[in-house]
Amino acid sequence: MADTDVGAQPASMGLRKVKKQKVLLMGKSGSGKSSMRSIIFSNYLARDTRRLGATIDIDLSHVKFLGNLTLNLWDCGGQEAFMDNYLSQQRAHVFSNVGVLIYVFDIESRDSERDLFTYGNIVSALFQYSREAKIFVLIHKMDLIQPHLREPLFDERVALIRRKTLDAFNLVRKQPGNSDVASGGVTEADVEPQAFATSIWDQSLYKAWSSIIHDLIPNLSIIEHQLATLGAAIEAEEILLFERTSFLVVSKWTAPSAAAENPFGDRFERLSNVLKAWKHTCSKYTGTPRNSEQFSDFEYKAGANFSVFVTKFTTNTYIQVVLPPGEARFNAAKLNVGIARSWFKFLDGPSAPVGSGSGPAGE
Repeated sequence: MADTDVGAQPASMGLRKVKKQKVLLMGKSGSGKSSMRSIIFSNYLARDTRRLGATIDIDLSHVKFLGNLTLNLWDCGGQEAFMDNYLSQQRAHVFSNVGVLIYVFDIESRDSERDLFTYGNIVSALFQYSREAKIFVLIHKMDLIQPHLREPLFDERVALIRRKTLDAFNLVRKQPGNSDVASGGVTEADVEPQAFATSIWDQSLYKAWSSIIHDLIPNLSIIEHQLATLGAAIEAEEILLFERTSFLVVSKWTAPSAAAENPFGDRFERLSNVLKAWKHTCSKYTGTPRNSEQFSDFEYKAGANFSVFVTKFTTNTYIQVVLPPGEARFNAAKLNVGIARSWFKFLDGPSAPVGSGSGPAGE
């Protein structure tokens, strides 16, 4: 294998400092906001969320993701009285300096028109105080809908939500004193929400939250560059980088020759779900806390088809490497991944510099 410099990067790829992002998690009471937050960030099992009570007012938490991103997560109670309070007395406090709004709709809500009306008021306040915030909409509890009805119902609901979003944006843009919304370079395309169909009982939740987190990660271009260089050096078919606690996919790389061979388009979120479940199993039988480190290595060799290993990478990440079959290739890849750890230290915080020098060892 070639001696490739994983640490070398274009001069323009400077490291960004620790970043804090204010994230609003909103939606009607009982829509499932706190349940999904607990599954993703507190390692709850889906069945454990039944004991969670309703959120009262705002549950504020600081979630460390990797070493250079802190989510200032505002889980906002969805009772009507609280929503009215956010939109009146606390309007500037709640909606200022927001990086991301995650709005959760209960697909089985009996008052969908009222839900859309409330959503319209929320995004109007958001456009007023945080016009560049990104909007993610989760159509939740899709497991309660018959499988053949899920896609058309999801498409119908998303069309209504997008229309409501644009109406709110145009209304705020036309109000006196809000001309900066129009002149600030923000267009209708910029405010269109990204929508996901989700359930706490399958991998869809990981797909949605991985997409949300992916847009917030500092130094993402550097991570992608390093993974591509590492993948080419060890002749891998695919590499996934997971955050240590949540097992959300931070970044991924697939070899061009292998891109069309895997028929499972949702394999990344499936793997997040599987590895998180295995982590829970390890916790159960070892008696260790769910948020602690449960394993350091996992290997699987599928004969003449492929080989895969998952290993602790940096302090905050695990890495999964998929390879063509072959014992020598497998052992060389594990050795090279170990050597490459030093070139990803920036994932553990801004104080860890990216080095320059030789990358993976030659075979």
